[in-house]
Amino acid sequence: MEKLGAGEPQRIGAYRLLARLGAGGMGQVYLARSDRGRTVAVKLVREELAEQEEFRARFRQEVQAARRVGGYWTAPVLDADTEAAVPWVATGYVAGPSLQQVVGHDHGALPERSVRILAAGLANALKDIHAAGIVHRDLKPSNVLVTIDGPRVIDFGIARAMETLAGDGLTRTGSLVGSPGFMAPEQVRGDRITPACDVFCLGSVLAYAATGVLPFGGTNSGVHALMFRIAQEEPDLDGLPEGIADLVRDCLRKDPAARPSLDRILELTGAEDTVAGGRSRDPWLPGALVAQLGRHAVRLLETEDPESTPPPSARADAGPAAGLQPALPPA
Repeated sequence: MEKLGAGEPQRIGAYRLLARLGAGGMGQVYLARSDRGRTVAVKLVREELAEQEEFRARFRQEVQAARRVGGYWTAPVLDADTEAAVPWVATGYVAGPSLQQVVGHDHGALPERSVRILAAGLANALKDIHAAGIVHRDLKPSNVLVTIDGPRVIDFGIARAMETLAGDGLTRTGSLVGSPGFMAPEQVRGDRITPACDVFCLGSVLAYAATGVLPFGGTNSGVHALMFRIAQEEPDLDGLPEGIADLVRDCLRKDPAARPSLDRILELTGAEDTVAGGRSRDPWLPGALVAQLGRHAVRLLETEDPESTPPPSARADAGPAAGLQPALPPA
């Protein structure tokens, strides 16, 4: 988390901003708190995207769809204003680092048992997302948050709004729609996208979690070479624990019809007795990571409202924006 800059907003809709969590292709993400005390993550769309009506229409559609996603394994969409001068969406805040941070920086590859429970949690999340009529299409380590109870998936469906900027798979800034190392072959080829696309991405995420490397390599040789390997070559699964190798290999089949269903993936994880009700019943992470998550939670509790936040009577935007849909009640 970083302190808010001098030119950044102090409030968005009914939420007081506390800190900056990061930035993505769509805009800035802030840690915020509602007037009722719930901690949320607020994503504020980039101004240049907000000026494009086609983007707004798709963003509006995706926010409405994302509101329908239920279950325990995702960060729920709580609130949004798709008609504001700069649209935004608020989701439940997940108190944990991303899988990318955990594997790439904090800990390294996870043990096999942790990866099995990760697979079960992500499969359950994708079931909830698909039940709402959404294909995530951008499942990757940075969109998977790690908590003491298990993984949580974020940015489901919302990322699809970026497609309105690209007729050929590229945004106007040249960025790929989706993340090259975690795309499915049908995404690379521009074929029809089905829920099986998310199963392929799940396989790539699990391979990364278990080995610390991408199954089709990085972008050192160029993005187009990477995409060719995804579409045409077999994954490099050296170092993958034998107990999950078949599961990952099946998820990474080139033919979408040959990939396992999410129910089959849950069977293959063997995690039915350890994962239920949105949480892992037993500790699923190495002790060092559990300690890190505890420190993260303490830091969140100590985060206070910025001293520069003016009183509500002095803010022109103190109340909910016109047309703002009501937030869901706190969980």
